[in-house]
Amino acid sequence: MPYLERSGDVFVLYFGEEGERDSENAFHPDWIASVDGLLDRVEQHDGPAALVTTAVGKFYSTGLDTAWVLANTDKLNSYIDRVQALFARILTFPLPTVAALTGHTFGGGAILAAAHDHRVMREDRGYFCLPGITIGASYAPGSIALLAARLPARAVHTALVTGQRYGGIAAKELGFVDEVASEQQVLADAVAHAQGLVATRGRTLGEIKSSLYSGAVASLRTPVVNLETQEALNGG
Repeated sequence: MPYLERSGDVFVLYFGEEGERDSENAFHPDWIASVDGLLDRVEQHDGPAALVTTAVGKFYSTGLDTAWVLANTDKLNSYIDRVQALFARILTFPLPTVAALTGHTFGGGAILAAAHDHRVMREDRGYFCLPGITIGASYAPGSIALLAARLPARAVHTALVTGQRYGGIAAKELGFVDEVASEQQVLADAVAHAQGLVATRGRTLGEIKSSLYSGAVASLRTPVVNLETQEALNGG
């Protein structure tokens, strides 16, 4: 399950098990519940603070837990609602948020990364990818609205309609991420950026984000209806 560490005023939320390097950090319902609980702890902290999310190993996150989805098709709509609620929570989080992308960032994982205020990606390995088109899986409207609000329109259009994979350098050139760094520096650079913004945490920051992205937030928080399993397989 995900876990928290601290670096100065920065909370570092690791998406995988401590010591586990091979997890894809997919959005199993238990994983979502664990992340939400840790975010509660971060929000309840008094004083200057910021949030960095990251992972260890070759994956940041691959998004939806497809095995769980296929085994629980009767729960699909409520599951997608929970995923999109998590996207909305990060998008409007009342603390500065930075995603440290140390590995593959696919589908729903890429959408979750896009919801952060700032993204730092490893420059030499790992891909940022929205692969729905390659597997015939659409995205829920809220996810598309988030991507449109947070990423450059022309680049995200190409990413969505081609399913192309982008390494760190290309992802930065296209505006999918803000910085690239070596494997050893990704997390350190993300924490340093977050530390410089800890004084901005609070209600005002959350209100600014909520207003700035009000359309995407409303779409993310609108329950999905009669979503087909294949439509959901790519990450919400």
